[in-house]
Amino acid sequence: MTNGEYDGARVLDDPVGESLRGRHADLGRRYGRAATYLPEVATFSAVPADADAADWADLARLLGRDAFADMFSCTAVPPPDWKPVFLLEGRQMVRSAGARPGAARAAAGTEVVELGAADVPEMLDLTARTRPGPFWPRTHELGTYLGIRAGGRLVAMAGERLRPPGWTELSAVCTDPEARGRGYAARLLDALVARVLDRQERPFLHVAEENTAAIALYEHLGFTSRKHVTFRGFRTP
Repeated sequence: MTNGEYDGARVLDDPVGESLRGRHADLGRRYGRAATYLPEVATFSAVPADADAADWADLARLLGRDAFADMFSCTAVPPPDWKPVFLLEGRQMVRSAGARPGAARAAAGTEVVELGAADVPEMLDLTARTRPGPFWPRTHELGTYLGIRAGGRLVAMAGERLRPPGWTELSAVCTDPEARGRGYAARLLDALVARVLDRQERPFLHVAEENTAAIALYEHLGFTSRKHVTFRGFRTP
């Protein structure tokens, strides 16, 4: 799928930078053309696709010496003295325009609840056990997070992360291993999609290429692959 097939999708080529220049400006820091989130919010950083040595130096100044720089899907290549930390192949998926959320079903008596600051300890515990991606004490400030409880425990969660203009990324989709197979993830995603569409925005998400089960779920819920991406992290000199 090419960028031109979705109106306004070009901002998805730099979702971190677009978010930090817009909706999430108050949750990050900038120096020149470099930007990064506050440490307790997210580790994502951004420089332009045509970044030069000065841009990388500005980002290093923001992060500090020997600091972790999660460049997400940024295609710019850092200087040789930036040490590689990880590389992960993935894909970016978008939900078809005009599609409405389905009627995802979960176990009887299950209620979707909105999560907030008071729920952070449980959110951190669930994400630590299920590892859906990086989640920090203030990550919930990026957008709305929804959860499902069973027996008083938080057993499933999903929320909103990056917010480039006109779009909302769905993220932190996770379910406790003991609660899987009950339709919780689909129900949470449907609820989030409905909220995003009600704001006249479009949902998108990112997923590791190796996570075939998640890709199948997202396709079932109406998401299609926009492009392949490479997630990369480095350590500053």
